[in-house]
Amino acid sequence: MTAPAPAAPAPTPPRPAAPASDALAAREDAPVLTAHRAGLVGCRGCGRVWPEDATTCGRCGARLTPPDRRSLQAVWAWLAAGLIFYVPANLLPMLKTQTFAGLRGSSEATIIGGVIELLHHGSYGVAAIVFVASIVVPIGKFVVIAWLAHVAGRPASVEAAHTRLRALEAIEFIGRWSMIDVFVVAILAALVQLGFVATVHPGPAAVSFALSVAFTMLSAQSFDPRLIWRGLPLRTRRDRTAA
Repeated sequence: MTAPAPAAPAPTPPRPAAPASDALAAREDAPVLTAHRAGLVGCRGCGRVWPEDATTCGRCGARLTPPDRRSLQAVWAWLAAGLIFYVPANLLPMLKTQTFAGLRGSSEATIIGGVIELLHHGSYGVAAIVFVASIVVPIGKFVVIAWLAHVAGRPASVEAAHTRLRALEAIEFIGRWSMIDVFVVAILAALVQLGFVATVHPGPAAVSFALSVAFTMLSAQSFDPRLIWRGLPLRTRRDRTAA
């Protein structure tokens, strides 16, 4: 008599798919691998990566250099030059006005003096624009660039690195509006030339302010954004929490 065939094993029920939140958490916990740690070097001109032994970008022809904290010396040098010229830009007169060919005398106004005079005349909106563009923005740029140069290449989390990148992007965006005071002085000097009645001339502070803005922009352009990602740890977030 033939023995009965063993029963087939019951089919294993399909495993439920992991929710999207778990997949996202696993991706965030993955080790951070930068181009530098992968043996690649990125081009600062076009952004393409090449092997670390390459010297010239095959796409745009720019010279390839690995990220190095020694490049921050140029950032600090341009920033110091901008700070030096920013002092006379606030102490010296920005605008010189002469009325009735000197019969009524001439007046000089610094940046702060111009803001105060605008407030006395009730031009609060214009005073706020001049104050923000001439005082708040330049000082903010000095502080942010100095902070970026100080923390560049140092250990940081992914969230901190993104914060530094957003700060650098804000500095580069504001840089195009930094010459608003110089433009206003140049327009007034070109338009208000009424001969015997009144004349307007730019003061020495205009040159100092323009040089300060130019040096600050050079400082921001000298900063290597690849140093922001240089300090990311290779350990996962779970490992950092356990440590």
